[in-house]
Amino acid sequence: MVLRWLWWAPLAALVLGFALLGLRWGWLAATITETDVINKYAQRYVEMAGAGAQLTDCTAVPGDASEGIWMIVRCAPPQGRGYEFHVNRLGGFEYGESPEQPPIDRPET
Repeated sequence: MVLRWLWWAPLAALVLGFALLGLRWGWLAATITETDVINKYAQRYVEMAGAGAQLTDCTAVPGDASEGIWMIVRCAPPQGRGYEFHVNRLGGFEYGESPEQPPIDRPET
């Protein structure tokens, strides 16, 4: 009878772990801004595109929330095809395009 709490310890640890994960995701969603996301993917574009690429080549438009896309960051030099990053609400990369690959089809559900 004294060690009955040991039976519940794994469940309590699991619940605590999910609570902490939920708090972390909530904190990210509450504090991340559009500027943070645009700057992050603009920097990624500059690293990928190399010489001639500038942070000012990037713009963002709202994404399709029903697909889980918060915004689409588009980066392109004045001439030529550029990069496109589809970003979720937590700032994570979902999918995108680059000049080296053919245009991708959007995922259908």
